[in-house]
Amino acid sequence: MYDLIIMGAGPSGLSAAIYAARYKLKTLILTKDLGTLTEAHLVENYPGFKSISGLNLMNKMKEHVLSFKVPIIEEEIKAIKKEKNFIVHTEKNKYEAKALILALGTKRRRLNLPNEENYLGKGVFYCYTCDGPLMHNKIVAVVGGSDSAAQASLLLSEYAKKIYIIYRKEKLRAEPILIEKIKKNKKIEFIPNAEVKELKGSKFLSSVVLDNKKEIKIEGLFVEIGAVPSTTLVKDLKIKTNKFGYIITNELKETNIPGVFAAGDISTTPLRQAIVGAGDGAIAAFSAYKYCKK
Repeated sequence: MYDLIIMGAGPSGLSAAIYAARYKLKTLILTKDLGTLTEAHLVENYPGFKSISGLNLMNKMKEHVLSFKVPIIEEEIKAIKKEKNFIVHTEKNKYEAKALILALGTKRRRLNLPNEENYLGKGVFYCYTCDGPLMHNKIVAVVGGSDSAAQASLLLSEYAKKIYIIYRKEKLRAEPILIEKIKKNKKIEFIPNAEVKELKGSKFLSSVVLDNKKEIKIEGLFVEIGAVPSTTLVKDLKIKTNKFGYIITNELKETNIPGVFAAGDISTTPLRQAIVGAGDGAIAAFSAYKYCKK
């Protein structure tokens, strides 16, 4: 029996655990991994670290949590039920708590190419704000046709010498003001009606092959085809989400279900970054503390 179970061990979940421990709540973290930030080759926008790999940053957060003796159990969560308290079923056990913090994050959509994982951090990236500065004077490509792809190409133009935007449709679906900025940027070239079908390179990515057989020499590929919130597990609790599946919370990170809080990328935050997630986790832990004290 716990006061609080935190689901997810990204910046939101680990930050929540630190605050919960300081509030003397009996806390447990259930997770499969340390979240998608571990995929970032370098993080250069998290206060206190001029430059650090995503994996090292998450390991430092994990060490901080463990110093408070908060258990981190790596088990896949299978179901969540509401009885007198909340019951969380994993593949091996079940756990009970008075309150829950959902910090499950999002899953970045992949290209689903056979060797995609081989180039992770070696030319294929999923976080342009994290890895964009690595592309100084390089030729790169962005896959996607929405706002995030447009924003990625504009930020990358501050570092790279050439940017291709590869997208499946005839026109970009981004905001008109972003498209206008892209058209004025001489570094950026459109490649419409195309999909990446093959990644090539010995150790590092060196080129991509499109479905029209055209091969483009690049040193970095930024995949911006969206993300999916990890909310499948919480549907049984009837937690309200927006039309995109993100959990709706108020400023205290409360959901529509008393005792259930959501933090970080899984919630309706305007900016999905590690620093925002960490702040969300702190607020969620504070709210969970107040709830448990009632």
